[in-house]
Amino acid sequence: MRVIALVGPSGTGKSHRALLVAHEYGADAIIDDGLLIQGHHVVAGVSAKKQATAIGAIKTALFTDPEHAQGVKQELAALRPQCVLVLGTSREMVDRIAARLELPMPELYLDIEDVATPSEIIKARKIRQHFGKHVIPAPTVAVKPKLSGVLTDPLYVRFSKRQKSGAKSQLWVNQTVVRPTFNYFGKFFVDNAALEQIIKGAARLCDEVVKVQNIVLEEGTQGTIINMDLTLRYGKPLPVLLPAVQERVKDVVEHMTALHVVQVNIYVRKLLLPEDMKKTYA
Repeated sequence: MRVIALVGPSGTGKSHRALLVAHEYGADAIIDDGLLIQGHHVVAGVSAKKQATAIGAIKTALFTDPEHAQGVKQELAALRPQCVLVLGTSREMVDRIAARLELPMPELYLDIEDVATPSEIIKARKIRQHFGKHVIPAPTVAVKPKLSGVLTDPLYVRFSKRQKSGAKSQLWVNQTVVRPTFNYFGKFFVDNAALEQIIKGAARLCDEVVKVQNIVLEEGTQGTIINMDLTLRYGKPLPVLLPAVQERVKDVVEHMTALHVVQVNIYVRKLLLPEDMKKTYA
């Protein structure tokens, strides 16, 4: 197994360029901020972006927790990647990560200046300083289960590079922008009462939903489970209506709260019939 490293100070755009570097140097796995990423999947690890403090984030990125490190080592042994790209703020940090994961020491150290222009690095620093945003080199759909409660947005980027022949090569990458819990802008909390109102409002966007009650929220290992009772107006077939309500509630809650909703369980308690149907079936 080969190991290469991408090194640069915090906020200079390492994660943003990780997929490009991996593509150019033939790395089929990436280790970044506590996560093992392969292709479009987060296959193992704990995200440093989920930690409550900056110190906690650093410890997570360094795999100081034996259980965390063991889980990633097991996945590496199972996946057997040909080349692993390790990201870190210094060569010493990368070497410590490699040692903890029992990887070979990097055969190549790339500095961020080798893959990004000075203006690109300055722009990355400004985004980090002013907006507290970080990039994870994996699609949002793969990241969100690991970061329920953390603000995430998809980021689609096209990298262009001129070859020696003069032709331009292009690479589209699908990444995720996050604002970690340890950022300097403070924390936010969504009270259950507010969350219930969001759920009710989302469900009522479907015309057939008359009443939403008995909302119960459960926190699972992968995210939030929503249980609720509905009173419905007779109209659309239930196999068509209920999945639409589930999808609407999931989309609205995730958009407004940054929670990752893994299930929306609906119990239909009452179906209101039109007056003429009531007489027919009376």
